[in-house]
Amino acid sequence: MASVILIGQNLGAKQVDEAKKVVGTSIVFFLVLSLIVGGIGLLFSGTILDLMNTPPDAKQFAVSYTRIIFAGVPFMFGFNLVMAVLRGAGDAKTPFYFLLLSAVLDVGLNPLLIEGYGPFPRLGIAGSATATFIAQFISFVLLILHLYRKKYFLRITRADVHLLRFDWSIIRTTVQKGVPMGLNMVVVSVSNLLLIHLINSYGSEAAAAFGVAMQISSYVQMPAMAIGGAATSMAAQNIGAGLWSRVSRITWIGVGFNVGLTGLLVLVLHLFNREVLGFFLPAGKAIDLGMQINDISLWSFILFGIFNVLAGVVRSSGAVVAPLVIAFITLLLVRIPLATYLGHAYGFNPIWWSFPISFAVAAGLNLLYYRFGNWKKACMLGRPAPRGGTA
Repeated sequence: MASVILIGQNLGAKQVDEAKKVVGTSIVFFLVLSLIVGGIGLLFSGTILDLMNTPPDAKQFAVSYTRIIFAGVPFMFGFNLVMAVLRGAGDAKTPFYFLLLSAVLDVGLNPLLIEGYGPFPRLGIAGSATATFIAQFISFVLLILHLYRKKYFLRITRADVHLLRFDWSIIRTTVQKGVPMGLNMVVVSVSNLLLIHLINSYGSEAAAAFGVAMQISSYVQMPAMAIGGAATSMAAQNIGAGLWSRVSRITWIGVGFNVGLTGLLVLVLHLFNREVLGFFLPAGKAIDLGMQINDISLWSFILFGIFNVLAGVVRSSGAVVAPLVIAFITLLLVRIPLATYLGHAYGFNPIWWSFPISFAVAAGLNLLYYRFGNWKKACMLGRPAPRGGTA
C-alpha cells in the first residue's frame, strides 16, 4: 500500500527513475518479508488455531487448511505487490482482470478439489486452501508474463538488476508510512480473530456458517477494494502533480461507484441468499445461521465501501495515522465489545448488528477527517506536495 502511494506520487511528479527504484527495493523487501511470514505460519499453525479457540472437532481440518494457505504467502505477496505497482502507475484495469481471474479460479477449483470430481483428488477442506494456492500462483505467473510480453515501463530488466537491493531511504519511507497502513490491516485481522473466538463458542455449525458468510462478504468487498485501490493510486498521482481539484472529483466519483456496484451485488445476494450458501454448506442449521448473518450484515458493506474510498484518498497523501486510529476505534472499541455484549445478552443473531453500527461509525469518522483534517499537508516525496496546478 505504501508502494502504491510512493510510486503514484513519483510518477505524478514525473520522476520515473525514482518510481523504478521503489519497484526494485519493494521486490527484495517483500520477498524476504513473505518468506518470514510464511515460515512462521507453517511452524505455528496449530498454536495460532488453539489461541483462536478452534473447536476440537474442527482443528485437524483447520490446521491442514491454514498450513497450505501460509505456504502460498510468497505468491500472495508477489501478486499483491505487482498489482500495487500497476495501481500506483494508474493502471486499475489490469489488476482487476487478474484479480478476477484469481477469484474465478478459486471459486471454480473449490468444489472440484474439496469433493474430488473427475480427475481431481478429494482433499476435503485442504482442497479449498489448495484452490486458493493454485489460483494465486497461476494468476501471479500469468500477470508477470503479461507485463514482460507487453514491455511494461516499470518492469525490471537486465539493465535494472542493480535496483534489486535494499535502498534504505526508500525502505525507511515505506516502513514509516507502510507500518501504520499495515497495522490498519492487523487491526482488521485481530478484530476478525476475536470475532471468530466469540463465534467458535457457539459450536461447529455456527463457525461454519460464519466462515462461509465471511467468504461471501469477501467477494462483496471486491468492488470496494478495487475501486478504493484505484482511487488511492489516482489521487496519489494527482497529489504528486498538485492537481487537488481532481483529488476531490476522484473521491466522490469513487464513492458513487462503490455505492452502486456494492449495492447491486448485495441486492443479488439477498435475493439468492439460501442458494448461494447452499454451494458451500449442507442443508440444515448451518445454512439457516448463514442466512441470518447475511440478512443483517451484508448491506453494511455499502458503508464499508464509502469509508474505504475516503480512507484510501487520505492515505494517498501520506497521512496514514488517522485512518489507523479510526479503524482501531471502530473495530476494537466499537464492533468487538458490541458483538460480545449482544451475543452474551441476546444470543447469536444480534451479534451481526455490530457490523452496520461499526461501519457507520467508521464512515462518519473518515468523512469528518476528510472534510476537516490536515491530511493535505502530508507527502511521501520528502517535500510538500505542490499546491494548485491545472489539468
